[in-house]
Amino acid sequence: MDDQELARIANALYALPLDGFIAARTAAAKEVAGAAEGLPAAVRALPKPSVAAWAVNMLATHQPDILTQLNELGGRMRAAQSSLDAAGMRDLGRERRTLLASAVDAACSVAEQHGRRISGAVATAVEETLRAVTADQGAAAAVQSGRLLQVLSADGVDTVDLDGAVAVPGAVAAPRTAAPAPTPEPDLPTTATTSPASSPAKPRLQAVRQEPRPASPSALEKAQAAEQAASEAADEAVRHAQERLDELTAAEADFARLAQKARELRASLKSTEEQLERTRKLKETAAAEAKQAARAADKAQRSAMLASERVLRLGNTRS
Repeated sequence: MDDQELARIANALYALPLDGFIAARTAAAKEVAGAAEGLPAAVRALPKPSVAAWAVNMLATHQPDILTQLNELGGRMRAAQSSLDAAGMRDLGRERRTLLASAVDAACSVAEQHGRRISGAVATAVEETLRAVTADQGAAAAVQSGRLLQVLSADGVDTVDLDGAVAVPGAVAAPRTAAPAPTPEPDLPTTATTSPASSPAKPRLQAVRQEPRPASPSALEKAQAAEQAASEAADEAVRHAQERLDELTAAEADFARLAQKARELRASLKSTEEQLERTRKLKETAAAEAKQAARAADKAQRSAMLASERVLRLGNTRS
């Protein structure tokens, strides 16, 4: 059976929305029925990825440049660790935190665009998987394949466990980086043309993991350098946390001051509204009394006019 054909089918399946994976896998197996022996069964056996792995696959499919940046950063971090460059590791660690945060946001956004909202727990698993890209070339190859099945984890010292982590591991290519690609090595033979003493062909994912590495400091020296970088990062995190705590204290003081002022203003407003209500009632009473007094004055004026007219009439009669 041709791993490349199986990988082609798998690539299409793992790039689909997660909820449609099972139905699409069944349809794909039916389409290749009668093809190469074993291919339909192999398609049916392709595992459904975890939600976190699927979100990473969405990132590999739709925003692969982010994974390339993480892989390139991982290369610089390994170089700094090999040279015991603690300051460089500290700076690269800050760069990784920033890039990881951006990558997780991008993965969550792409996943939501394809039908699945990512929870906080899944986002944490996505971040841990993307962190592994910077720690191990094999992990980078697995993630960039877009056929990841489960989350990955890296401690920064040991290589990442990739057993069962990627579908069709034999067709996984070397990780893509921003640097020019090295001259490709010839494919390992896959037929029985080698001598009995020859080593059997190995999947390219394993080949990536087993490439000879240049001489480097001992594991203890690497661990010590990593410990120093981690200690400095912890000190920086403590300083950062203290700064945020100071900001919180200042914000709480401002909040308390403004809350007190708001209470005073509310009390003043309440008093003013009560005075306004009393004044409104006095105004209404005064308006009613003024209207009544106007009517009484009008009546008195009419009475006075009538009295005056009577006096005139009586005076005229006597004369």
